[in-house]
Amino acid sequence: MHLIVRFVVNAIALYLIARYVPGFNHDATVGTALIAALIFGLVNALLGPILRLIAFPLTLLTFGLFAVVVNYVLFAITVWVAPDFHTTGAINPWLANLYGALIMMVVSALIREARAPERR
Repeated sequence: MHLIVRFVVNAIALYLIARYVPGFNHDATVGTALIAALIFGLVNALLGPILRLIAFPLTLLTFGLFAVVVNYVLFAITVWVAPDFHTTGAINPWLANLYGALIMMVVSALIREARAPERR
């Protein structure tokens, strides 16, 4: 059940990113967001642990700040792979991806925090 809720929340967040963050394709549909959420989940599940393991020493040295770079890379891969979920060039694409990655980091933290009382 938790995976379904996480998937739906990620799809909503990706839809809102595509519609309102400058630099993204504002004509994105709900289907585009669902496909992007599926790709985002797969990228995080398959590549996320590998990148986090490789980046662990830098993450320790920067007191966790390098995790932003890892999440940026994972989000940029999602944008690159997902069809119709792309940057438009209205602003610099790396900046649009950074905004999207930061929003997804906040959404992920909120989902994790909302689930924390269940574990206690």
